[in-house]
Parts: sequence; structure tokens; C-alpha cells
Amino acid sequence: RGVSGGSLPKFLKGLSKRADIDWSLWWVYFCDERYVSNDDPDSNYGALSNVLLGEVSIPDSQILKINSSIPVDQAAKEYEGEIRKRLPSLSLDLALCGMGPDGHTCSLFPGHPLLEETNLLIAPITDSPKPPPSRITMTYPLLAKSRNIAFVVTGESKVEKVVESLCEEPKTPAGKVKTDDGTLLWFLDSAAASGLSDRPVSQMY
Repeated sequence: RGVSGGSLPKFLKGLSKRADIDWSLWWVYFCDERYVSNDDPDSNYGALSNVLLGEVSIPDSQILKINSSIPVDQAAKEYEGEIRKRLPSLSLDLALCGMGPDGHTCSLFPGHPLLEETNLLIAPITDSPKPPPSRITMTYPLLAKSRNIAFVVTGESKVEKVVESLCEEPKTPAGKVKTDDGTLLWFLDSAAASGLSDRPVSQMY
């Protein structure tokens, strides 16, 4: 599974109580990660550990963490190499994504050159408009290989960008995420979906 950061990990907290999940079968990758140590407050790994990973029995060797002890471009290259080695098909069972108020997903931000990346599967970014500035992120080509992509978006602050994402010609980085031959779903609460009632949409939500 691929997991994003931001507010998304908090929605996974209840999973640790499920008795019907064999956690030993899980492999966890991060759709994006901040270029910080794993115990830094900004770490997506740290956030997910606090609500889920620390409560379940996924082997540590099956959780792919960033190596922040090397330059960020090398960290991205190393992360991609590990994904290629562990997942030769490059096809995640699930990429679980969120969306920021500006329409970004993973660390793919509006107007950023990484939106046009076609070669790298994991790319470094050193000029993120949100702190911290240095990160690594999955790119569209890797996300597109996922068997399932699920967006989880909540709150009134996302209304405008939800509409722009789910229109016929999406205008946001999140809305431009596609899957080659998998399933793409959007899960919205009533606040985030409130702008869709009188708008035509082209994707399930």
C-alpha cells in the first residue's frame, strides 16, 4: 500500500482494532515523505506510526522509510530503487491519497515542474511551497500503475478544489491523477462534497 501524509493518517487509526486483518502481509510505501528524520514531527512515517504502525504487527522490513542521511536527490533515487526491487510490477494494491486546500496531492503542487515528470517514479523536490521545502514524492507514472487509488478529502476548505478536481477537465494536481487500468475513487464528507450538487462530475465520489 502507498500512503500519503498530511491529515490522512488520522483516518487510519481505527484499523488497528480490526481482528480480521493479517498485518504480516502488508507492505507499506509512502506516496510522499518529508526529507526529515523518522522521529521528526514533520515525518509522515512518524505520523502513521503514532496512529497505526506502532499498534500493529507489520514487520519493520516491510515498511519503506526515507533515508534522510543522504542528499535528497539520492534519497529519492534510493527509494525508487527499493520499490523496483520489492515490487517488480510497480503496481500498488492501493495508493491512499489526500488533497490539500490548494489541490495538491502527495508532494505534487500546482504549477510545479514535477507535474510534467514522465521518467522518474520517485522524484525529489526542494522547493515545496509548504514546509519543509525538501521532500520525495511518487509521480503520476507510478501512481497510474496502482490497482486502486483512493482519495480521502474532508472539510469546507476543500470545496472549491474538489469541484475543480472532479470536473470534465480537472484543474488540480489531485484531479489529474489517473490509473492505467485500475479503480479510482474519491471519498468525501458532506462538507467537502457540498459544491458538487449542481455540477456535472466525471468520476465516482
